[in-house]
Amino acid sequence: MVPKHQLLGKDFLAISDFSKAEIDYFLSEALSLKELQKQGIAHQFLKGKVLAMIFEKSSTRTRVSFEVGMYQLGGYPMFLSSNDLQLGRGETIADTARVLSRYVDGIMIRTFAHEKVLELAKYATVPVINGLTDEHHPCQVLADLLTILELKGDFKNLKLCYIGDGNNMANSLLEGAVKVGMNVAIASPDGYQPDPHLVGNVHAEALVNGTEVLITNDPIEAIKDADIVYTDVWTSMGQEDEQAIRLEKFQDYQVNAKLCEHASDDFIFLHCLPAHRGEEVTDEIMDGSHSFVFQQAENRIHAQKAILKILLATG
Repeated sequence: MVPKHQLLGKDFLAISDFSKAEIDYFLSEALSLKELQKQGIAHQFLKGKVLAMIFEKSSTRTRVSFEVGMYQLGGYPMFLSSNDLQLGRGETIADTARVLSRYVDGIMIRTFAHEKVLELAKYATVPVINGLTDEHHPCQVLADLLTILELKGDFKNLKLCYIGDGNNMANSLLEGAVKVGMNVAIASPDGYQPDPHLVGNVHAEALVNGTEVLITNDPIEAIKDADIVYTDVWTSMGQEDEQAIRLEKFQDYQVNAKLCEHASDDFIFLHCLPAHRGEEVTDEIMDGSHSFVFQQAENRIHAQKAILKILLATG
């Protein structure tokens, strides 16, 4: 059991920063907050708190879930785009962190380079939450784990399979799956596999936990008997000039009915969204009985409210 104030004031930068017990605590809080919301019970644990939300990458789910979540918790979400800050005009990240820390109770940032988030956290004196970087997407993975827990009841003996680009989602899914005790398989084309250093760390933790990690370029090998099938877009924001070559490289990595015949009969399909239908996934899978992508999308708000409550609530 994690003591109530053990995580108060901490940063939320990567799933690997937390123990299984701490992840379980986030998930337990998310389930509790979701139940309060569904019952219409007020839960203003962050009344009077202010969250600065820095967006250098545009977003639908991240912005709406944090903004609505902060509001439901009784706090005030302050949206800050690149045009609203002096970061793009020469002010250092360190100075921005120092100033914002004197104004707000927490900072959420969605940006490109992970080093920017690390530097922001280094100089901020309030919790910093990673809303997404090119290397990690921990808030999304917490929502993913919440969805899997709701649908499967437990993580034990489950296999998660990710098909597609070895991007920030693949990195964070690897970390999250191993942390909670799931087996995980990633299938990506050569040259597009997850970060090798991160994979090495995950393999080491899997040995300790008794779980299996497979990195392959064969989607059939990866999806065999998978309980969770996951994919993401082949061309992420900022990679638009690579789209043509990526479409060619990833054409054998589409999640479709034929590929999913190799998964477990009761597999669930997840996607962090937005989806490029007809590319990484077909409508048949996206809209089929195995798909829970919209429950997953809803769970962003509950997972993020848990993060906010645990890191910011002092009462």
